[in-house]
Amino acid sequence: MKLKHITLSFLISACFSITANAQKGWINLFNGKDLKDWNIKIAKHNYKENYANTFRVEEGLMKVSYDGYQEFDQQYGHIFYKKPFSAYLLRVTYRFVGNQAKGGEGWAIRNSGAMLHCQNPATMLKDQDFPISIEAQILGGDGEHVRHTSNVCTPGTLINYQDKLFTTHCLDSKSKTYAGDQWVTADFLVLGDSVIKHIIDNEVVLEYTKPQIGGGNVTNFDPKVKVDGTPLKAGYISLQSESHPIEFKTVKLFDLAPYTKNKQKLNQIIDGLLKNSK
Repeated sequence: MKLKHITLSFLISACFSITANAQKGWINLFNGKDLKDWNIKIAKHNYKENYANTFRVEEGLMKVSYDGYQEFDQQYGHIFYKKPFSAYLLRVTYRFVGNQAKGGEGWAIRNSGAMLHCQNPATMLKDQDFPISIEAQILGGDGEHVRHTSNVCTPGTLINYQDKLFTTHCLDSKSKTYAGDQWVTADFLVLGDSVIKHIIDNEVVLEYTKPQIGGGNVTNFDPKVKVDGTPLKAGYISLQSESHPIEFKTVKLFDLAPYTKNKQKLNQIIDGLLKNSK
């Protein structure tokens, strides 16, 4: 009995330690105060130019706004965290607000994204529309149609889905529709060029593998950067401005790179993170 008690206590202590360490390891990419750790690239504008104050911080939120635009005019924008990552869990809490900017595309209503494994923003040309990346697409319900969130789109990239090369631009997840201005939390588990999982409410709603450079759906890029067939093992993280206002309350990341050589520890850490995802 005494031995069993010691063993049980040890297991409880170990589980608590793993969970506690998982919670301590988060990096707040967005500090709630300013955008000093982020760099901006908006199509038709120079790198680091925050045209019309598109990206701003107000009331502790990162806001994507278009009140300074006369016309959206395909000025797609992205705000990039300052450094790249390879293996991580990214968590964003977002909500769509207001009305779409004048001149925004019909498909861009209540549409944004967290771009994973992005090219270095300094290598984007002035008129490039999207970074070469894997887009974890964020959609809000329009009150009428089914609109899954946490989908995937592939600007200048390709993925494998169900063990086959997937060449269509976008693939829907199995998430429910989130309408109105409610806050939604989405997790994206990225493990180099092996697997990416999209997770909503502790459920994997989409999973795919082998992200790589290739395909189309990106324009005005430097061909030296788009080397088709290159595995995407790491890259920058960015958030989109696609013409509909959106706010981000949380943008944080747990760096899993130190654990990738120990699969047992890696899986324990991931389990601990996802158990505390809400």
